Amino acid sequence: MTPSTTVHSPLRLYGRSGELAILETLLGKLRTGDGGALVLTAPPGLGRTALLRQAAAHYLRGHGGPVLYASAAPTEQRLPYSGLHALLCSAPGPLPLAPDTVLSSGITPGALLGLLRALGAEQPLLVCVDDAHLWDPDSRAALGFAARRLGAGSRVAVVIGAADETAFAGLPALRLGPLDDDAATALLDRLTDGAADVDPVVRSELLREAAGNPRLLAGLAGRLTPGQLAGRTALPYPLPGGESVLDAHAAHLDGLSCDTHTLLLLAAAAEEHEPDGAGSDAALLLRAGARAGLSASHLDRVLFAPAGSAGALQRAGSRVHFSHPLLRRAVLHRAPPGRRRAVHELLAGLLGGGEPDRARLPALVQKACASTGPDACLAEQLERAATAPRPHGERSAALARAAALSTDDALRAARFTAAAEQARLAGDTGRARAMLARVGPHLAEGAAPYVRGMLALRDGPAADAREALLAAAELLAPHDPRRTLDALFGAAEAAWAMGDAIAYLDAMNRVPVAAADRPTAQYRAGMCAVLAGHPDRGHALLRCCLDSAARAEDAGELLRAGACALVLGEVDAACRAGARALAVVRTRGPEALLPHALEQLAYAELRSGQHARARAHALEGLHAARRTGQRNSATHLHAVLALAASVEGPAEACAAHADAALTGAGPHGLAQAAMLATWAVARADLAAGRPGEAAARLGPLVRPGPGTGHFATRMLAVPCYVEAVVLSGRAHEAGGELAVAVQEFTLWTTRTTDPQVPAQLARCRALLAPAEEAAARYEEALAHHDRAAGDFERARTRLLQGQLLRRLRRTREARGPLRDALVAFERCSARAWAGRAAGELRAAGEAVDAPDRSGPGPLAALTPQQQRIARCVAEGATNREVAVRLSVSPRTVDHHLRNVFAALGVRSRTELARLLDRGGGARLQDRDEKKRADL
Repeated sequence: MTPSTTVHSPLRLYGRSGELAILETLLGKLRTGDGGALVLTAPPGLGRTALLRQAAAHYLRGHGGPVLYASAAPTEQRLPYSGLHALLCSAPGPLPLAPDTVLSSGITPGALLGLLRALGAEQPLLVCVDDAHLWDPDSRAALGFAARRLGAGSRVAVVIGAADETAFAGLPALRLGPLDDDAATALLDRLTDGAADVDPVVRSELLREAAGNPRLLAGLAGRLTPGQLAGRTALPYPLPGGESVLDAHAAHLDGLSCDTHTLLLLAAAAEEHEPDGAGSDAALLLRAGARAGLSASHLDRVLFAPAGSAGALQRAGSRVHFSHPLLRRAVLHRAPPGRRRAVHELLAGLLGGGEPDRARLPALVQKACASTGPDACLAEQLERAATAPRPHGERSAALARAAALSTDDALRAARFTAAAEQARLAGDTGRARAMLARVGPHLAEGAAPYVRGMLALRDGPAADAREALLAAAELLAPHDPRRTLDALFGAAEAAWAMGDAIAYLDAMNRVPVAAADRPTAQYRAGMCAVLAGHPDRGHALLRCCLDSAARAEDAGELLRAGACALVLGEVDAACRAGARALAVVRTRGPEALLPHALEQLAYAELRSGQHARARAHALEGLHAARRTGQRNSATHLHAVLALAASVEGPAEACAAHADAALTGAGPHGLAQAAMLATWAVARADLAAGRPGEAAARLGPLVRPGPGTGHFATRMLAVPCYVEAVVLSGRAHEAGGELAVAVQEFTLWTTRTTDPQVPAQLARCRALLAPAEEAAARYEEALAHHDRAAGDFERARTRLLQGQLLRRLRRTREARGPLRDALVAFERCSARAWAGRAAGELRAAGEAVDAPDRSGPGPLAALTPQQQRIARCVAEGATNREVAVRLSVSPRTVDHHLRNVFAALGVRSRTELARLLDRGGGARLQDRDEKKRADL
């Protein structure tokens, strides 16, 4: 038998590198004489056929060996051995057993196994079967029998493509999942020839609708015109192009009974008035099935036993779901229009007979589904019914139906825009963008730019969001004062995130005072006054706004009150306002505000020293941001988590969250998130005894002027900067810059009521003061700490006080402050800081349990001081830098380092670094990778 030449190399596959690597491993074993089998399973459209063709083409190209390749013909499923006949007919040369003999007389599984082994004995053989689930049962059974027995030394590999692994149980199976976002985006770029003018909203809608299915994505993109792709023309509703994928899904249900098809159609239609992913109500399906004439026993068998619907339906409590979202769409697509309308009318009648207020909207949606064309009257009824207290998701679905029924183009655009806004409030950014894509640009009134801007505020470049919201405010001002206010506050929030104080003032100064209530007007005037350099007047107005919030029940007003409290420095009040805002959002919505409410509360808790609570709320917010598609909120929450980890540890978590924040902040211009993340890493450097690195990170953040730290938060980092500069021995070198930073911080201290700030200022002065004056400054700082809560900041002051005393050779006196610092750090779970305090305490001559370093490691034989010196040197520090870090003389470092070299048997700093890397680097790397995976 000679190699086949009928299999052609396919186009590039996207997002399948892992699957291709598994196939390559199988083919590599085949080339060395070992066989095996693999079953590729996937719903239609995910690229199962493409992978099989890739494997066959790769084997032919790389080895030139024979390939048997066959695809199932559904029409031959009832013909015994038709599948094996097709497979053997693909052989490029004569076989020991003629294919026609197999078709006429059949073949036993054992005979097939012998035939394949005989062919493999000549040359390693690859067998590929696509859509094997559609083969006749005899062929499936024989192939499965043979494949299970092809192992080492068989020289035959079998790759089977099937919808599921049921018919090939016992064989290794690889289930294909949807493409990830990056792969789907790359595929869409190829499908559109890399066109740069594909509208981002259209791109987002295509990716959302395809849900990672490459065949569906190709079909959808191929049916759009250039104008639709570029966003110049509204997208059709629903999108065309998925018919072939839906037909393939529906084909799996062809063998079911007529009554089962009826119930599946009822289940698919009953989801039309439900939010996406909610499934349908089992009680409604039972009533509808009985009304349709289905027996109770059949309803029970199909609804409550997966086998009754061939696995198409799955029950979860009182809800019924389709096993795959495309299967539901396939059932509706395959049903004749008349039958589909009849089912919707039946459901509308059942829903309309319930409680009028609760059932009116679902019944109207079902009537809309049954409509044969535009219906202005029904569209108006839907729009009137899509109001509170219905959930935002249901309102969005109803408004989209109303838009589809509208006869007037402008009215259709307005309803699609309203549907987009309701979807945004429901936290469904994908659906919101999908609705916007159906609004033609020439029909877009102020509401459409407003929704686009609000979406970009949470999931796009901040500068784009600001410009879109300013433009929307101008369009909305004559007729919609509420949205005008929201748009301007949104534009101001975008400018704040960008770190652009001038742009923030510009947006706030545009807020019409006549349209704002008293607390809102006070908030606007107070923030403008503070940023314009009038802090006394501004703080008075902000305090009035904060006092007014005591009676507020609106989430937006409470969030603004929390912002007022943070600007004033009243961190406890900020926590209270944030907690109330979160409670309101949880109770009344909207879901879209949940990540922002959790972010603001977590940040306020960080400022008040409640790091554990801040971490818990920020983690919840991060999950909510991911669920609702708000990448900007996720970026800010990563920054908050990095700050929490810079206190609690571990250092790997701080680095991972900071990396995530900086990665998201760069493309979207989120200066505040970038600054907080950098500050977090610098604070972790301080905890780890790397003040030089910390000073280098913080220097650019605390300098005044453009292109530096965020205008609202850079003063918060000054105490860390002063500590880092002094401990790194660079105070003289950075004298002028350091003096300016402390001078600004001193002025800011008079303008904030943050209880920690006076203590931090006294600590900065103690660090910069001569030794004889520093002790009094530390006592002053501790007196301020006594008037404010917060173990962490007090412990930092005690740590520095103890370091000073030890540097002055007053080791006995140093032990008290260092011991207090250690206990306080342990009490607030600041593990890295506790390790630093413990090291100082050991250096002061007090026995302290060494921290667990996951095993003895290469430094176990060294004294605590030698261990600290060895680690600093391994990180690349010079003797002088180590001396500054550890508050000892360079001569002491040199003495200990010579003893370290002798004890460890190394001759250079490089050898020491390699030794420590071998002893602890692998553990740290594994822990880091696990932490990043968890994030």
